[in-house]
Amino acid sequence: MTITVEMSSSSTSDAGRLADIVRGAAWDAKLEPCDAADVARMRASADTVDARLATGAPIYGLTQGFGPLVLFRADSELEQGASLIAHLGTGQGRPLDADVSRLVLWLRLNSMRKGFSAVSPDFWNRLAELWNQGFTPVIPRDGTVSASGDLQPLAHAALSLTGEGEAWMRDEQSRWAVRPAAEVLARLGAEPLVWPVREALAFVNGTGVGLAQAIVNHQSALRLTRAVAVLAARIAALLGSNPEHFDDGVAIARGQTGQLTVTGWLRRDLPAGLVHDPRRPLQEPYSVRCTPQVLGAVLDQLDAAGAILAREADGVTDNPITYDGRVLHAGNFHAMPVGFAAEQTGLAMHMAAYLAERQLALLVSPVTNGDLPPMLTPRAGRGCGLAGVQISATSFVARLRQLVAPASLTTLPTNGWNQDHVPMALNGANGVADALELGWLTVGSLAVGVAQLTAMLERRDTATGVWGELEAISPPLAADRPMAAEVRAARDLLQRHAAELLETPGSPA
Repeated sequence: MTITVEMSSSSTSDAGRLADIVRGAAWDAKLEPCDAADVARMRASADTVDARLATGAPIYGLTQGFGPLVLFRADSELEQGASLIAHLGTGQGRPLDADVSRLVLWLRLNSMRKGFSAVSPDFWNRLAELWNQGFTPVIPRDGTVSASGDLQPLAHAALSLTGEGEAWMRDEQSRWAVRPAAEVLARLGAEPLVWPVREALAFVNGTGVGLAQAIVNHQSALRLTRAVAVLAARIAALLGSNPEHFDDGVAIARGQTGQLTVTGWLRRDLPAGLVHDPRRPLQEPYSVRCTPQVLGAVLDQLDAAGAILAREADGVTDNPITYDGRVLHAGNFHAMPVGFAAEQTGLAMHMAAYLAERQLALLVSPVTNGDLPPMLTPRAGRGCGLAGVQISATSFVARLRQLVAPASLTTLPTNGWNQDHVPMALNGANGVADALELGWLTVGSLAVGVAQLTAMLERRDTATGVWGELEAISPPLAADRPMAAEVRAARDLLQRHAAELLETPGSPA
């Protein structure tokens, strides 16, 4: 009996949507100006606010103060706008990467043009034109609780557009450098902005900073998962593992979408006609045998998180908003969806990195590598082989685990009685970003192990394509040598290769 499983394309479309968003915010990308439909929506939103103001009814941030100061009246929109971004200029720490900062602005601009935020089309077009010219604020990554949006980092972005603070600038070699924001604006021939309170409030009351970092993390975690699958298939092929572990029927019997996908990856990456080497056990250790199950579960979690992030990227997250002729005061700026999605990305990615570390451990032990020398050294006793590489990989995973601990567990109330429940979404996304750096170093460590296994088994005839590039990075060990640079180069190779595979799923390794 043949059983077929129909797989939904929704997760694929969500991942594709996030990839499109990242490409759409690239350095050389352009935002289209507001079209007639955009202008109509934005003006209708502004008219709704004006109509409420005409009745004398209060509106947060326009007639009233901010946060717990909402009890107090405010008079000047320009004074309120300047006050809003000034008092929130308290962010600290190293800046977000420039590509993340560009994505932050792209997300806020696309939200503000949807017609819920009472933003002036003319002001929006000025912001978009600066973004199109390459203006990219320097945004400090620490200091927001992500509850009334990512207030502090978005305020620093807004301040940069006024000529305060710093901005990124690219040189002729496409390298980013930090310069005073006023200098960068002057080089672009642009006047500093003055923020009216409506636009300032719509800009800073959003989840865009944690969201941008979470999207970048998600895409990196997806590539990392694909890279571990590529290396797992190479290990299975080199060792002659039982191909039954990766049979389509196993995945079909269980019916988990991620496992079905990863099994497909492995089947494409394994050599045709792989035969079980009788010297290998019938059932490999779980780090090899359960690769489809582990990475499949990782992929399912990434798909779920990606769907949430894609919806958030298409949504509106400021306050107040207008809808159907009404001004609505609410809490879309609370970044709990982003926070959970960011954390789940980190927890799932950790399992892929941990699997890579366990596979490296399998390669360096004679108990599991087929009685090859310990640490894959050709000079046992005189040489130490991959001992240092494995120890560092173990450290990477241990530190990674600290960094992906859920930030939502550290929530603290703040802002008087106002922000009494906060998600800490950007804190979580920042931790995952740092963890991904270590996860990729773990992948690079395993890749170096695969290169040395290939040499030890005298299978260099199979080192074609990406494996030939890997051998050039990490040639056979004749004597011990420092391997830190090889790990980094192998990481870079696997990052690029995984990205290519995800863009062209049918391509072989």
